[in-house]
Amino acid sequence: MDIINYPSPEEWAQLSVRALAEEASEVTAAVAKIIADVASRGDDALRDYELRFTGAEIGAIEVTPQELDAAEAAVGAELKEAIGIAAANIAAFHEAQKPGSIKVETAPGVVCEQRPVAISRAGLYIPGGNSPLFSTVLMLAIPARIAGCGEVILCTPPRRDGTVHPAILYAARLAGVDRIFKTGGAQAIAAMTCGSSTVPRVDKIFGPGNRYVTEAKQQATRRGVAIDMPAGPSEVLVIADGNADARFVAADFLSQAEHGPDSQSILLTTSPELARELPDVIDGMLGRLPRREMMERSLSHSRIILMHDDDEMIAFSNTYAPEHLIINHAAADELASKVVNAGSVFLGEYSPESAGDYASGTNHTLPTSGYARAYSGVNVESFIKRITFQRLSPEGIASIGRAVEVMAENEDLLAHKLAMTLRMEKLKN
Repeated sequence: MDIINYPSPEEWAQLSVRALAEEASEVTAAVAKIIADVASRGDDALRDYELRFTGAEIGAIEVTPQELDAAEAAVGAELKEAIGIAAANIAAFHEAQKPGSIKVETAPGVVCEQRPVAISRAGLYIPGGNSPLFSTVLMLAIPARIAGCGEVILCTPPRRDGTVHPAILYAARLAGVDRIFKTGGAQAIAAMTCGSSTVPRVDKIFGPGNRYVTEAKQQATRRGVAIDMPAGPSEVLVIADGNADARFVAADFLSQAEHGPDSQSILLTTSPELARELPDVIDGMLGRLPRREMMERSLSHSRIILMHDDDEMIAFSNTYAPEHLIINHAAADELASKVVNAGSVFLGEYSPESAGDYASGTNHTLPTSGYARAYSGVNVESFIKRITFQRLSPEGIASIGRAVEVMAENEDLLAHKLAMTLRMEKLKN
């Protein structure tokens, strides 16, 4: 893990580059082939890909009520309680986000309105590779239900025996998912994009995944299906002062590293002592944890960066635009007021990223790879469209009619002008 001392602002852009696992062109071509195959062969293609990628021989692609019952029985009481606590907190925070309508008379006789309307069918993708991400089920399905989506479906890869992890099924039932399908990877995104005889086409796809899933989501947008946001490998940036507990920082690095080999952790600090101490503390913890090889690959492109002062740290953070930002600093609130680019921010030494990943109530589906400069994390409004309405009375025609005519004429759109002129003439007569 590199330790970089006092880089100049001209070096920050290069230090903000994320790791890439494979050539993008190869991923793009492979995904395009999968999508075309699923579009052509539907369920048969899905079964073939599951056998190829997971080794699972699938009969029925849709999870049955009996499988949901069996999963509920298989999940232990302690995990059910934990999932219940997380679900309640997620629901409480997201209920507060529900948008309302607005109605404004912009000119005499011209009334404009905006109404929130939930998308009709939401498609959720839940990875199943390194971990069964039942927490992500809650993060996506709960706001979808609060938003009022007409139907919520979920795709997730089966295990080798053709079953879905019980905790994923339990969380899906608890959160109100309507239908669940045993298919994962780019082929699952293809199914939700193109539809098959079993999996319906959706209006918008949500959820994290590997580079193939991410690329499939991007290609879905070219086929008329919206997505939550672009995404890449997960990441954390920690801002810490000299009083920060090195064990906390090390644990935050390692919890990020176990997301995957492409994950990245960055420490910004003004403390040379913390910068020197952290690698040894990480090494000491690493020996006690599973997934060591994967975490070491992640740590190989993670960084410790010494900065001159707090202003430099927050400026670098805003340049990097992290998915997760931990401010383990005595002046956490003051620094937080200067954050303009981040997915989710964790304030103070007792706020680890894992709290937001599971049970604080905020959403953990967040923009990565610098997209936090322009995107928010998933929230209730992610599942909502805002439709505008307007009504003009005769008074409204008098208010804005001539302005419409003049603007249309000067844009050489004379049919636009005519549509208004005819109404104005009728009112004059």
